[in-house]
Amino acid sequence: MSHVAFPVVLGLALLVFTGTIGSRIRLLAAAAPEPRFDRIPERIKRTTVYALGQKKFLTGEQPAGIAHAMIFWGFVVLGLQVITQFGRAFDVNFNIPGFGPNQLLGPPFFVARDLLEFVVIIAVSYMLYRRLVAHTPRLFGLGKAEQRYRQAPHWEGILILTFILFIMVGGLLADAGRLVWLDIHGNEREFAPLTALVADIIGGLGRGGAHTVSEVGWWLHNLTVLTFLNLLPLSKHFHIITAIPNVFFGELPPRQVPRTLPVASAPAASPARLEPLTGGRTGVASLADVSWKQVLDAFSCTECGRCTAKCPATASGSPLAPRQLILDIRDRLYERPEEQRRGGDGAQPLISDEVLWSCTTCMACVEACPVGIEHVPTIVDMRRTLVDQGRMEPMLQQTLENFAKQGNSYGKSSRMRARWTKGLDFTIPDARDEHVDYLWFVGDFASFDERVQAASQRVARILERSGISFGLLYDGERNAGNDVRRVGEEGLFEMLVEHNMGVLRGASFDAIFTTDPHSLNTLRNEYPQYGLDKPVYHYTELLAALLSDGRITPTDPLAGVRVTYHDPCYLARYNRITEAPRKLIAATGAELVEMPRHGTNTFCCGAGGGRIWMDDSKLDERPSEQRIREAQELGELDYFVVSCPKDLAMYSDAAKTVGAGFEVVEVTALVDRALGAGAEPTAALAGSEA
Repeated sequence: MSHVAFPVVLGLALLVFTGTIGSRIRLLAAAAPEPRFDRIPERIKRTTVYALGQKKFLTGEQPAGIAHAMIFWGFVVLGLQVITQFGRAFDVNFNIPGFGPNQLLGPPFFVARDLLEFVVIIAVSYMLYRRLVAHTPRLFGLGKAEQRYRQAPHWEGILILTFILFIMVGGLLADAGRLVWLDIHGNEREFAPLTALVADIIGGLGRGGAHTVSEVGWWLHNLTVLTFLNLLPLSKHFHIITAIPNVFFGELPPRQVPRTLPVASAPAASPARLEPLTGGRTGVASLADVSWKQVLDAFSCTECGRCTAKCPATASGSPLAPRQLILDIRDRLYERPEEQRRGGDGAQPLISDEVLWSCTTCMACVEACPVGIEHVPTIVDMRRTLVDQGRMEPMLQQTLENFAKQGNSYGKSSRMRARWTKGLDFTIPDARDEHVDYLWFVGDFASFDERVQAASQRVARILERSGISFGLLYDGERNAGNDVRRVGEEGLFEMLVEHNMGVLRGASFDAIFTTDPHSLNTLRNEYPQYGLDKPVYHYTELLAALLSDGRITPTDPLAGVRVTYHDPCYLARYNRITEAPRKLIAATGAELVEMPRHGTNTFCCGAGGGRIWMDDSKLDERPSEQRIREAQELGELDYFVVSCPKDLAMYSDAAKTVGAGFEVVEVTALVDRALGAGAEPTAALAGSEA
């Protein structure tokens, strides 16, 4: 009776599914607009690599990542199996045209079907083991921030995995019983080893028994598929439908100015891929302000916890967990959809202030997310509303006032910005008065912080000895605005950009370099939309190129010196610059011992996103201290090497707090010593003890 009963069941299932999907589409349609339909070829390429290719699963935590990829690819192919089983409700010998036993694609399909059914059964069994036996922590909630998630029921994941297992086993039993029942031989049996093996096992039941097995398997397969289909939009497995489009519509990096070093060959560096902000957005105060991409993000969360597991805020005991934040938005959409139409008047805030201010904007969550969710841009959008309403810590408020009045976070006069140069025995040209090959955009910390000024002087000496033409803006420089923007003060950011662009237009130079990864990020990725048409480099890129060209040559290798290196978030993760600093370290002769989390998988120092100007006394342990402890586990080290002024400040303090047996030094401290021109890094950093 399947040809009578099944169409009725199928029709009812599709009717319910259409109604549920309709409600989800209405949430998308009611969301705020956001332009995401540009650069289609780039979007297709990224979708192919990250969605269809499952790159983040294959390069992430294993073997869980491989198991998920196998399940995904299995379903892509086994979709043909579903169509075949549906068709057999009307014709027991139905095959998709071209995929029959004596047709061109038949034998390859039979082989792929059997192989993938076996692989998916193994992968699902492993996933069930992780939930039921191993109790993998990130699947059930991490840290204090995910207490609600930890207390929530987690039967859904187990149910869905069981359904997938039923679909695989049901299809296998249906096909195997059919081989015996219809006494089928030839390609359909010869190219389906797993199905043939099961057929041989149930062959002793006779044709009648095999017919029953086939019917039970067929109904198990099809009813589970239809039940699964209707659970998708009601559960976290909605990502099966939304993940691929979510990756497709993800934020693309801005098109950058072509980068060719004017006086040296450019080092190899991957282009920036992660860019979390698009200029001109307004704040998000309620569901009425949430964009359709942010709604799609909420739909696409798999609840895998990869974002939370990488989050330094969560690890430090703050109230922020990226997974919980996205789920809170999703729950609000489902529970109070009327807020999309009438705004948030009288409603509770979408996300608490304390959660939003906990973010360091390190982008570890976005980097880890396999389905393209943009946690950081959403947090920054919500911060803009807090800034507009003055809902921030007094210290942060004062810092923003310093930026507005003096153009730097210290609130010092711009005339003091280049005071650090007075310790040099040569004069750095003013790029506003004479042409230079490189304009050094120094940044606040490298200019004003006594712990970092010695490093700035050392960089200047190395460049002077190499014969490089470089200059400064002196009192014309203002903070580039990267962290101001991540705090959510868009208006102040644009004021800083307007000032800096005015000064840059009056200067004469071929390229910009900076010692500050935060300045690098906004100058390279955001200033071009305001008119900057010169390439921007990190100083390690420049020094690595000079090393390659023989402009600087180490003559005193640091034999026996053992170091580790910390990748800054805004250098490695935002701008994919990881090799240049390591090339410099290698050239010094020091032994580099990599930390477990390095490169684009680096851990945050805790300073980004304005956190350096906020109170962190309530944290269980600061991210910088956790990082120092991670380095301590590497065994005896001489130096903890950094390439960011904020890192030098943060980790110098953390090393003292933790009682580390190594020193925190900026990378040119090693380079200078290897050049035979510097003393021990400790002496070279006389100001680092401040």
